Amino acid sequence: MRPFISSVILSVLIFYVRNGETKLAPDFIRPCNNTSSECLVKATQDAIPEFVKGLPDLGVPPLDPFTIDKLSIPLNGLKVTFYKGKVSGFRKCIVDNIISELENRLFVLQFHCNLTIKGRYDAVGKILLFPINGEGDAKIKLTNLRMKVDINTKYVKDKNGVDHFGVKSYKYTFDYGDKVTFDLQNLFKESKQLSDTVLAFLNDNWKTVAEEFGKPIVDYAVDLAIRTIEKFFVAVPYSELVYVPIPKY
Repeated sequence: MRPFISSVILSVLIFYVRNGETKLAPDFIRPCNNTSSECLVKATQDAIPEFVKGLPDLGVPPLDPFTIDKLSIPLNGLKVTFYKGKVSGFRKCIVDNIISELENRLFVLQFHCNLTIKGRYDAVGKILLFPINGEGDAKIKLTNLRMKVDINTKYVKDKNGVDHFGVKSYKYTFDYGDKVTFDLQNLFKESKQLSDTVLAFLNDNWKTVAEEFGKPIVDYAVDLAIRTIEKFFVAVPYSELVYVPIPKY
């Protein structure tokens, strides 16, 4: 019996250890045997709810929620500072399509989400015809925000000669989807009635306001997500993410 137990233990060790290193990818990462959109969409959709919680053992921070400590938004005639903010909703994102061309080092991700941003703000200046001098609680809801992210990938070796994915560059396009709802308290410190009137105007004209106000926040979120994915790529080898031979490079 003892030789049998020893052989089982040895088999387990061989399975989980490669070149003296333990498997690093968490169990919710289920690599595809090919780069078909169908497999990649399912694998990514299954991984999102756990991935966005963060992987502290791998140095990967959480994405849902993530914190905006301070973000200045320079607008035409208005200076807005958003701080102590939390963005939530990424765990429920729906993956619409993925294209992966390993040899061309191209990865395209399309998805849509409902996101909520809560925090504090202060604003001084003018928006449209209204002079603003306010500060208070802020809540912004984006319904069906749709996004397409094009990532130029690369392949790199770590100090042990193990291959990893890397991010060379990226670009993205998006639209605000069905609706953006603003709840900015105390837009006018001296008048709640005027604050409510202007807030109603902002929500009635949400698309125009979002195009001015929202892009810096989306830029911030996308950049943070890309940097988080980069940290994951640094921590986890290519061979644990996709069961397709790495192209020559």
